[in-house]
Amino acid sequence: MTSTLTRILSPAQVLAFRRKLMSWYRANARELPWRGTRDPYQTWVSEVMLQQTRVAAVLEHYERFLRLFPTVVALALAPEAQVLAAWSGLGYYRRARSLHQAAQFLVRERSAQIPTSAVELRTLPGIGEYTCAAIASIAFGERAAVVDGNVDRVLLRVTGRAEDASAAARTAIRAQAEALVPNKRMGGSSNAAGDHNQAMMELGATLCLPRAPLCLNCPVFDLCATRGEHLAVPRRKQRSRPAAFLLATRKQGTRTHVLLTRRPAEASLMPGMLELPPLPIDAVASPNAPEPILRLRHSITHTNFYVEVFAQSSDQSPTSAITSFDNEEGEYEPGSDEQSPDPVQHTPYQPGLEPAGLLKAIPVASGALGWYAHAQLSGLPLTGLARKILLRANLYAIASPQTPAQPIATTRRKAGRKPQSNSVQPEK
Repeated sequence: MTSTLTRILSPAQVLAFRRKLMSWYRANARELPWRGTRDPYQTWVSEVMLQQTRVAAVLEHYERFLRLFPTVVALALAPEAQVLAAWSGLGYYRRARSLHQAAQFLVRERSAQIPTSAVELRTLPGIGEYTCAAIASIAFGERAAVVDGNVDRVLLRVTGRAEDASAAARTAIRAQAEALVPNKRMGGSSNAAGDHNQAMMELGATLCLPRAPLCLNCPVFDLCATRGEHLAVPRRKQRSRPAAFLLATRKQGTRTHVLLTRRPAEASLMPGMLELPPLPIDAVASPNAPEPILRLRHSITHTNFYVEVFAQSSDQSPTSAITSFDNEEGEYEPGSDEQSPDPVQHTPYQPGLEPAGLLKAIPVASGALGWYAHAQLSGLPLTGLARKILLRANLYAIASPQTPAQPIATTRRKAGRKPQSNSVQPEK
């Protein structure tokens, strides 16, 4: 039961809390690839990836990202499209752009040297209060408190507070967090401040869960004023929205090409990224509309999109249905000549020869559409939803990104329709 008592830990309780927490952490910490490193660049990359993102998703991207961009200089020199391609699937793509811009700033202004204090780190693009404290403490041992969602929940329960978004409440939680962080002490494999912050985040992520916390396993159970779930602000109800996309493919010899559309450079969300062409819901809702070849749910912040994917069904269309993709599974082989095909050699659409069917319903400008070789898809800046659909269709193969491909120019009659409001809004 939630307690109404609020308190600040005494100096003796602070010492006991640190001791109990670190003893538990050393015995129970998960083995994660970014732990144990003293490379500030690797810490920086991991902490940016972990912002509002599940550890499982970061595990799929972290080591591959570092293989592609092993240093600040390598990241700074990479094209933005290549960085976004490596980030595809993590969402919140502004983080990738800011990380890239910060690397370029460091190369240009600081000889690629990462600042060593939280105050200096805060001046870099995309680094806020949480990230600068995490990097400064984990990489450099600075006594700086990290307060993310997990740490906030632990401290609310330990101090017996209800969830409160007011400035006074946030100040009180930060003061308690700072009091718990030990002084800078680095030696051998130990880092007092950095290890403490990682232990606090680990406690919130694995035991002090939002629902049904595992209190009996908690190392600081006897110091906790709540011992259970705390009083939380009701979460915003998830909205549900339908969405439809076209998965059009064509063959050129043994190569499969996929039709993608590029989001406008001035778009407020995910500018310049590639996605499958959206379809208006009314174009696929009629009784004569074809059946979708794939259905899936895709969540973005507070909205669940129920997505239907359609294939071009016209016999004269150069597209193929998803049911044929199983025959192509295994077609991609790393190191084969298909790893870096030249899609520019592909024949573009000719005016007056556009295929009938759903392709004409795409509510985007023809200049935004292009055919891309499927073996190059992993090197393109795809939206998370596009990547998910292509994975399900066996059209996406993980490989080292190549130089971003140029699309095949397409020309077709304009549909004369603007994008519908019921198309998916891409990740930030």
